Amino acid sequence: MTPISRSGAGRRSVATLMAGALAAGGLAAAGVATLEPGAASASSHREAPLISGQPQYDNTDVYAFVSPDRPDTTTIIANWIPFEDPAGGPNFYTFADDAQYDIHIDNNGDAQGELLLRYTFKTHTKNKKTFLYNTGAVTSLDDPDLNVTQSYDIDLIKLHNQKVTSKTKLADNVAVAPSNVGKASMPDYDTLRKQAIHKLANGAQTFAGQADDPFFLDLRVFDLLYGGDLSEVGRDTLKGYNVNSIALQVPTDMITESADQPVVGIWSTTQRKNAQGYYEQVSRLGNPLVNEVVNPLKDKDKFNASSPWNDGQFLKNVTNPELPKLIESIYKIKAPAEPRNDLVDVFLKGVKGLNQPPKVRPAEELRLNTSIKPTAEPKRLGVLDGDNAGFPNGRRLTDDVVDEALQVVEGELVGSKNDLGDAVDKNDKGFGHSFPYLANPTAGSRGATAKGATSGNDVRNQLGDALQPASDNNSNMTLIAGSAGAGAAGIVLIAAALMWWRRMRRRAY
Repeated sequence: MTPISRSGAGRRSVATLMAGALAAGGLAAAGVATLEPGAASASSHREAPLISGQPQYDNTDVYAFVSPDRPDTTTIIANWIPFEDPAGGPNFYTFADDAQYDIHIDNNGDAQGELLLRYTFKTHTKNKKTFLYNTGAVTSLDDPDLNVTQSYDIDLIKLHNQKVTSKTKLADNVAVAPSNVGKASMPDYDTLRKQAIHKLANGAQTFAGQADDPFFLDLRVFDLLYGGDLSEVGRDTLKGYNVNSIALQVPTDMITESADQPVVGIWSTTQRKNAQGYYEQVSRLGNPLVNEVVNPLKDKDKFNASSPWNDGQFLKNVTNPELPKLIESIYKIKAPAEPRNDLVDVFLKGVKGLNQPPKVRPAEELRLNTSIKPTAEPKRLGVLDGDNAGFPNGRRLTDDVVDEALQVVEGELVGSKNDLGDAVDKNDKGFGHSFPYLANPTAGSRGATAKGATSGNDVRNQLGDALQPASDNNSNMTLIAGSAGAGAAGIVLIAAALMWWRRMRRRAY
């Protein structure tokens, strides 16, 4: 399913696609598929007014799937801090020290979490007299040149009716993978990634650190729904951005109620300390696109502070959604009849016979049937394409949830068959075949020199002998080499200052 061909002889105009689909009686042409992320900001990237100003606490996505290489385990990935610019130094990206990053698991369908996995972080700085994130090339997580580091603890909290019944420390003082500053600062980032994978008891594994943002879609919807004429489609606007990820792989029987009830509901939240010193929930995410597409502005902050067992207050947003009406008003594609009980199943209950637990209480959770084994060749449209191991049965990294959600919102489950998509079908980077599966983060030194910018060679020619490789007995030059962590601009400023100092000395003599 490729609604808009990107290149070659197969390219067709949007107008042709629109006309062909409408003539055939279809709901929409290819380009209309781009409307799904219209109410979204890249799943949960900046999706609500208050959290948009608090990126350290902002959930972006949750993934949950049976591990393809270890099918007796389940992998859960939760991401935070949207739109991390790889060159965003000198203060790179850290988890907040005053937050609780929580993964909730409902293993009986009652809309309450029976298990809570809590990650808490602590930042460590070796030398506070420098502005540098790293003072030299970093070759390991315990390298003394990595000036700013983080560590974390994991607590497993068991609950019954929202009351804590037990608390167990699963991990203590585990190292976080750093932000990928660049090639000079971190010449072998993959080694740092591997060192950040920590083994837990019973074959479980954990990882926390920076990763390439795995979500893929075209976000230019905000320009009057893709330019008003569908001329702005087909570009992955999250390409090149990173996120901070928490990944956890656990034996499946650790999180399920029993072999007879293999469905779990999963969501993540962030709690931060308020002015009174108490923790309060400021962000929440289960299924992708819910708080963006389904909830109106008046409910977005309320949803982020709420819990699944209170989701009845948002029911009307699901049964009477705004998005199909917007599509109809702009593109004259008839919205499916309301109330949309089909969306209640997808977003609040799970699909009956697939991932709906018995006696389910409607609640917004990412529901995964852990008894369904991984597919050898996953299909990006998951359940809609006959691959029951994919979304909305959990969510894999390769699942094209934008296309899937759009087709469902536009009536795929109530007889309005359609073939919609946003022309972004996969992530720009490939995913790994083993835990934590995420692609390595884009480096701060990525890419070619921008048009009109000064190249590295030009800078060296201009600075002459002021910019030379560091030597063991020259502390000023060591600072220049270490300043790769501050980015190219920092190197230029430091070197220029040294040039001025050298000239002043020559004049003095």
